[in-house]
Amino acid sequence: MKPVMTQAQQRLNSRAAVLKALAHPTRLWLVEQLEQQERCVCELTDGVDADISTVSKHLSLLRQAGIVASRREGKQIYYRLETPCLLSMLTCIETALEAQTPGSCCGR
Repeated sequence: MKPVMTQAQQRLNSRAAVLKALAHPTRLWLVEQLEQQERCVCELTDGVDADISTVSKHLSLLRQAGIVASRREGKQIYYRLETPCLLSMLTCIETALEAQTPGSCCGR
């Protein structure tokens, strides 16, 4: 019999799923590109060294994690950032990396 997952375990699993979805340089780049405006897959493919199929797979993972949303307009699919708060987390990571001191982000 499989043990029932607690709310805390479910929350941690959900958080891990979001972090896993972000854990690729191309997906991080896609999130940054969607910061200002929605874009179609073709526009995003132009900025990455990958074909449309690969970029679409990356976007699909981000969509499944709830990070981006999509809409169809004719044959084009447009993506937009649904969780802009994640950009603050990425900025915090950048600050810590630049300082090269553990725990040095966010003015500590």
